Amino acid sequence: MNFTETASPRTKLSTTRGVEGIWFMGSLATVPLNSSATGNTLAVIEHRGDRGYNAPMHRHTFDDETFIVLDGSIHAVVDGEIYKAAAGSTLYLPKGTSHGFVVESAKAHFLTVHTPGGFDTFTAEVGTTVTIDDPTQPQTPPPGIPPTTREELTTIAAKYGIEIVGPPPALPAE
Repeated sequence: MNFTETASPRTKLSTTRGVEGIWFMGSLATVPLNSSATGNTLAVIEHRGDRGYNAPMHRHTFDDETFIVLDGSIHAVVDGEIYKAAAGSTLYLPKGTSHGFVVESAKAHFLTVHTPGGFDTFTAEVGTTVTIDDPTQPQTPPPGIPPTTREELTTIAAKYGIEIVGPPPALPAE
C-alpha cells in the first residue's frame, strides 16, 4: 500500500477525554496523534492491556516502531533476543525487525510510535471503534466483538506492509 502525503502538518494538541477508542486484538487502543494530522510522518498509538495481551511475531516493512512503556512491563522477542521492557523503558525497532510481545505484568500502559504513519489506519481496520469518555478508567469491550482470526490479521496486515511470521511470544515462567 502506498501512503499518500497530506498537506503540511500543523501543530496538534490531543486530549484524552471523549476520544475514539479501538478494541484491537483484545485491548483498548487510542490514537492521540494520527497519520493525517502529521502529514503521514508518524502515528502514535496508546495501548492499555491486561496480562497476556500480545502481538504475534511480525515485521514492518514500511515503518519503524518505538515502544515507550509508561506502566507495567512487556516481554518482547526481537530477532530472537528477549527484552523485558518495564515502565520507563523505550524499545526502538527499525523496519524489517522481527518482533512480538506479551504483557507480562497484571496490566500495562504503553505507546507505540510509528514512523512514517499508517499503523493507525491498520489498527482501525483490524479493530472495532468505540467512543470512550476516559481511557484511564477500566474499560470492557462492547458485546459481540468477534475475535480477529490469524488469516484475517495476515491479510489485512499485508496491505500495510506488515508480515506475520509466527505466533506471539509465550509469557515467561514466573
